[in-house]
Order: sequence, then C-alpha cells, then structure tokens
Amino acid sequence: MGANEVTETQITRAPLVGLYPGTFDPITLGHLDIMQRAVKLVDRLVIGVATNASKSPLFSLDERIAMMRHEASTLRPGRATIEVLPVSEVLLVEFAKSIGASMIIRGLRAVSDFEYEFQMAAMNQRLNMEIETVVLMADPRMQAIASKLVKEIAILGGDVKPFTSAYIAEQLVKRCKERTGK
Repeated sequence: MGANEVTETQITRAPLVGLYPGTFDPITLGHLDIMQRAVKLVDRLVIGVATNASKSPLFSLDERIAMMRHEASTLRPGRATIEVLPVSEVLLVEFAKSIGASMIIRGLRAVSDFEYEFQMAAMNQRLNMEIETVVLMADPRMQAIASKLVKEIAILGGDVKPFTSAYIAEQLVKRCKERTGK
C-alpha cells in the first residue's frame, strides 16, 4: 500500500454524540435554535430533559419529555439523529458518559449566562476531561427569551406565541388555565 492510500479502518470513526441538557420548562424558540444548530455538529444529539426542583416546573418530567419529542420531530433534518431522554439523578458528565457523549452542548444568551456556564464547563472538565463543553451563542433574535420569563408571561395571560412554537404555546395556555381556573 502506498503512502497516500487510506484504509477503511483509518476513515471509520465512532459516531459523534452530543448531549444538550436542560429542564426545558417550557421549550422556547431559543432551545429549538440551539438544537437546530447542534445537529450540524454531531451524528447523534441526545436532548437530556432534567429535573430541577429549584426551578418549580410547570410541567412534569414526562410532559416535558413528550413535548420535547414532539418539537424535535418538527426540526429540519440535519446530519444527526435526535433522541430525547430523561436525565437521571447523576452528575451531568456521568450521564453524558453513559450515553457515549463526547460533548455537552450549551446555549449562551447573554453575558449574565457566561459566568454560570464558564464555571459549569470548568467543573465538568475537572470531573471528566474526555467530555468537552461546546457553547453555541444564541441567535440575536432569541437572546431575551428565557423559559422563566415565558412561563411568567403565560401565567399572567400574555401572548407567548413570539417565544415558543404554536404547539408549546397551546400547552402553556392550557396549563395556566388549569392552574388559575381562568
């Protein structure tokens, strides 16, 4: 074999798996933007839907997983397959390792997010140097969208359609009516 010939084993690699974690309560257009761009970077994108009691979720874990699966099915096909899984009560790097992820994908909206994401990336690297954190900058049109604010708008009867998909907006309005009785 000549020096310039490439063997099949030299060009074969394991699929590149990325983990995009979050509570996704609710899923916003910002989340969907990050997902749509992340599928260009990996062969398999796992969306890890997490529990975070400190965030007082409006939707249960099962509801958020179902909504995320619906939203993921509407994305333009990228090079990646998409899977939605619950994140168990373990360290994020341990969950990433268990699904074969070599990167954790995060979205960064504003400078205020930077310090938290920087600390998390540094800590995760200390816990497992084989898993990289990749930060995608939010589309400028999405920078102000935060799940917490979208929930507040919905609870107060405002229009959330500019910040979520029509499907998620419908689910939010329905849940808020159930909670407030209006």
